[in-house]
Amino acid sequence: MDELAEKCARVEELSQTDRTRLSQMVDDVDEAVGIAHLVDCLADGSSLGGDGIIRCYVGFEPSGKAHIGWKVLSLQLRRMLDAKANVLIFLADWHAWVNDKFGGVMDSIQLTGRYMEDTFRALLGQPPEGEGPGELRFVYASAIMDNGEYWARVLRCSKNMGLARVRRTFSIMGRDEDSSDGDLSRFYYPALQAADIFELNIDVAIGGMDQRKAHMYMRDVADRWGWSKATCLHTPIISNLKSKGARMESFDHKMSKSDPNGAILLHDDEKSLAKKLRKAYLDPEDSESPVYELIEHIVLPENGSLEVIPNPEYGEPSTWTDLIAIRAAVSDGTLHPFDVKMAVASGISSGLSCVAEFFANNPETLIALESLSND
Repeated sequence: MDELAEKCARVEELSQTDRTRLSQMVDDVDEAVGIAHLVDCLADGSSLGGDGIIRCYVGFEPSGKAHIGWKVLSLQLRRMLDAKANVLIFLADWHAWVNDKFGGVMDSIQLTGRYMEDTFRALLGQPPEGEGPGELRFVYASAIMDNGEYWARVLRCSKNMGLARVRRTFSIMGRDEDSSDGDLSRFYYPALQAADIFELNIDVAIGGMDQRKAHMYMRDVADRWGWSKATCLHTPIISNLKSKGARMESFDHKMSKSDPNGAILLHDDEKSLAKKLRKAYLDPEDSESPVYELIEHIVLPENGSLEVIPNPEYGEPSTWTDLIAIRAAVSDGTLHPFDVKMAVASGISSGLSCVAEFFANNPETLIALESLSND
C-alpha cells in the first residue's frame, strides 16, 4: 500500500475498508496502469457509470476450449467480485469473426460464447449475476453494436491513428504485424476494443500482459479526445510447458492450446495433467520455469500451499507456501523436480474440480463445442 500511495497521493484518503478493497483488486497483478482513476472511484464513491458501482471488464474472443490462462484471469475476477466490483465478461463475437475464428461462422462463435459463460460461472463459484456490486454479467459484442453512437465512437477511436501504430497492436489478435495487409477489418480491431471499454463505462480493464498494447491504445485514444481513462490491470502470462519461461515482449513463450502437449486445458484430468507436467521444463539450475509460474500464479493463490508427496522411499511429504523456498529446495536437491511437477499437477487438478463437476452435470455446451471444427 505504501508503494501505491507513492503513485497516487489520494490513497491516504481511503478508509480502511476501501484500502482493503484496493489491495484485493491490485496486489496480485503484474502491472497496474492509471491507478489514480480507481483510487478516485473509491475515495469519492464515484464511477464512470455515475452510480458509484466500479465496473471491471475482461474481453474474450470465443475461440475454443478453455485453457489454464482463463484460470489466472478467473482468480483475478474472483478478487474483483470479493472487492464488490461489478464484473463484466465481454464475449467478443464480432471480434472473433474479424479474426477468422471458426471460419467466420457466427453461430459457431456464439455457441462457443455460451460454453464460455458456463465455464466462467463454474470457475467463479456461481456468483450472483446482475449489474450490482459483487455481481457477474456477460455481454456479447453483437448486443452493443447495433447503434450509430457505438460506430461513431469506433471512428473516433480510429481517427488520427496511423497504420504503423495499429500494426503494433496486432499481437492482441495473436498475429504478427505483417499478417493482415489483405484484410482491412483487422485494422479496426484495436478501435473496436477501445470503443467497447468506453461504451460500457468501464472503470477497470483487465487482461493478460499480452493485452497491454490494446489497453495503451485505449488510453491514447482517451487522451486525444479528453475522455476518462479506465485503470488497466494486467495479469501474468503462463508459458508453454516446454519453454524456459523467459518473458519476451513477443510472448512467443505463451501457452497456447494449438500446442496440446505444451498447454493445460481446463478439462484435463489429473492423469492428463501429470503426463503433461512430467515433460514440462524444470531445470534445478534455472530459476525460470513454467512449473514455477503455475505454482506462483495458480496453486499458491488458490490453495495456499503446495503439497509435495514423494514416493516414501525417497522422502517424507512436505508443505510449501513460498515460491522462493521451493526454488531453493529444488536447486539444492531437497525437492526432486519430478515430485514438484506431480504436486503441481495435483494442485491444479484440485482447483479444476469445479469445472469437471459442472460439465459432468451440464454437458450440453461442451458437447456442442466438441462437435465443431475450429479453423
